[in-house]
Amino acid sequence: MKQSTKIFAFLLALTMLFSLSAMAVSLPEAGTALEGKVVIIHTNDTHGADLAVAGTSIGTAGVAKLRSTYKAAGAEVILISAGDAIQGSPLVNLGKGSSAIEFMNMAGYDLMVPGNHEFDWGTDNLLALETLADFPFISANIYKSETKTTLFSPSISFDTVLGKIGVVGITTPETATKAHPDKVLGTSFSTEDDMYADAKFQVDKLISEGCEYIIAVAHLGIEDGSAPNRSIDLAQKVSGIDIIIDGHSHSVLDGSDDANKYGDTLIVSAGEKLSNVGVITLDKTSYTAGLIYAADYSDTDETLAAAISAENDRVEAELSAVFAKSEVFLDGNRDPGVRTMETNLGDFAADAILWGARFALGEDKVDASITNGGGIRASIKAGEITMKDMATVFPFSNTIATVELTGEQLLEALAAATFSTPEAVGAFPQVSGIEFTIKTAVPYVNGEKYEDSTYHAPKNSAERITSVKVNGKALELDKTYTIATNDFTASGGDTYGVFKKAVVYDTGVALEDALVAYTTEELRGLVTAEKYGKAAGRIKIDQTPLDVDPSTWYYQSVMSAIDKGLMNGVGEGYFAPEVTVQRSMVVTILHRLAGSPEP
Repeated sequence: MKQSTKIFAFLLALTMLFSLSAMAVSLPEAGTALEGKVVIIHTNDTHGADLAVAGTSIGTAGVAKLRSTYKAAGAEVILISAGDAIQGSPLVNLGKGSSAIEFMNMAGYDLMVPGNHEFDWGTDNLLALETLADFPFISANIYKSETKTTLFSPSISFDTVLGKIGVVGITTPETATKAHPDKVLGTSFSTEDDMYADAKFQVDKLISEGCEYIIAVAHLGIEDGSAPNRSIDLAQKVSGIDIIIDGHSHSVLDGSDDANKYGDTLIVSAGEKLSNVGVITLDKTSYTAGLIYAADYSDTDETLAAAISAENDRVEAELSAVFAKSEVFLDGNRDPGVRTMETNLGDFAADAILWGARFALGEDKVDASITNGGGIRASIKAGEITMKDMATVFPFSNTIATVELTGEQLLEALAAATFSTPEAVGAFPQVSGIEFTIKTAVPYVNGEKYEDSTYHAPKNSAERITSVKVNGKALELDKTYTIATNDFTASGGDTYGVFKKAVVYDTGVALEDALVAYTTEELRGLVTAEKYGKAAGRIKIDQTPLDVDPSTWYYQSVMSAIDKGLMNGVGEGYFAPEVTVQRSMVVTILHRLAGSPEP
C-alpha cells in the first residue's frame, strides 16, 4: 500500500469513527416486550419486487413475516405503503397490478397512498384495484375534475393503545406529467400552496378529532427537481406533522438522526424494491425510526411466499421465449445511467424507435428520435434476451408516435428535458439522429410553466444546449423536423410540454414490438459489442464552470475532480477556484476518493 493511500485510509478511519451510523432495527422476541406500543411498518416504491431475493429484496412475504413478528412481541402494527407498488416487474405488470394488490392483501397492509405509477393503466383500473384491496387508498390532493371532490378518502385514523393515530395521504402532482395524459383523464392534482393547504386541512381535522400522532404518507420524494412539491417542502410548509413516510425518489432515509428532520417533522423512506423495510416504534411520549435491511433479514411467511412463487412461475413460463442475444451489458441504470447521461441501452431504444417509425411511415419521413430515460426501467445483461427482459425494461405498453417540430421547438425540448442535468431526471433524452452538448454550468432559467404540468419551459435554451446537429447537419431553428418518440412524451409527458404544440401522429406500433423487430430483423438477432459496446457519443455533458478558464494551469485538475465526483461547484455554475478549502472538505474528498465506503 502506498504511503499516500495509508494516510487516506487513516483519515477515513477517523471520519468513520466519528460518523453516525445508519439505524438498523433489532427484531423483537415473542412475548410482551412491545406491549403498549404501536409499530408502523412502511414500504415504498416496491415496483413489483414481491418475490424475495436473498440479500437484495425482503419480498412481500418477508414484510408479512415482519408484521407477525412485531405482533407476536405485543405491538399493535400498522402496515403502510407509500405508493408505486403495483408496477415495475412482469410479475405484477401482466395483471395490471392486480397480483400486487392480492399479495398486499395477504401481507395485511392497512393502507396505501397511490404514487404516480399507480396510474400507469389508467384511473378506472386504479379504482378497480381499490375495490380489490382489503385496505383503503388515501390521498388528499387527487381530485375528480368534474366534481372537485377527492378521488380517494383524504385521511384516516386508527384507534390504538396510544389513542388515535391520524394518517393523511399526499400524491405527487408530477403524476399529471409522469403518467400518460390519457391515464389521468378526469383527475387533477393540487400542487404547491394548494397541496400544502389540502394537507394542512386534514392535519388540523385529525388533531381536532383527538389524534395523538399525525403521520403524512407522501409519495413526493426529496429530489431538487421536484421542488416545490417535495416532502421537504411539505415538512417546512405544514405544521403539525410528526413523521412523513416518503416515496417517489427511492431515497433511503432511516430516521436515525436529525439530518432529515425539519422543525418537528421527521422524514423517513425505505429506498426501493424492498431492499429495506422501514420500522417506526411509537410510545406515549416518543418514537424511534430505523430500517430492516435485506442483507440482514431472510424470514418469510411461507404461505404467502408459496403464492408469490407460484404466480412468478406462471409469468416466467409465459415470457421465457428467447428471441435474441447481446454481446454486452446494456445499461438501464437510473443514476448514473439513463436519467443522467447517454447509455448504450438508451441508444439501442432510440435507434429502435427511429427504425420502427421509418418502417411504418417511410425511410425519408422521419428525421430522428427521442425517448425519455425514465421509460427505461432496467438493464439487459449480456447473453440471451427474452420477452421477459423486454417486459421488464419497457413495461409501459407505449406506442411509437411522431411529432412535427421546428428546430427552435426541438432545442426547447432538449433544454427542458435536461433542466437538472447532471442531477437525474426521468425526462433525460436518449436520442438517435441527434447530437448535442449540455453546458451544465449555465443555470436553467425557468420560463412559463407548461400547461397542466409542474415543469417550466426554458428561457435560455441556446445558452445551455449547444452544438445541436440532426443527422450530422447543424440544427436550423426555422426548419420543420419529424421526430419519433413514444406516445407518452408525444402527449406532453414529463418535461415535453412543447410537444403539445406539435402535430402529433400515433403510428399504433407497439414499442415492444418495434424493439423486438429491430433486434431480430435489423440486428439479425445479435446486439454486438461493435455497435452497442458503449454509448455512441451523441450527447456530451460539458461541466466546465463559468469561472474556470480552459487556459488556466489548473483546468484539467478541476475538470478531473468534477468528473470523478470528488468536488462540486459552489452553485449557479461556479467553482470558486480561489476559495480556501477547509479540513472538513479535505476529509470529504478523501472519503469520495475511497469510494464513499459505509462507516
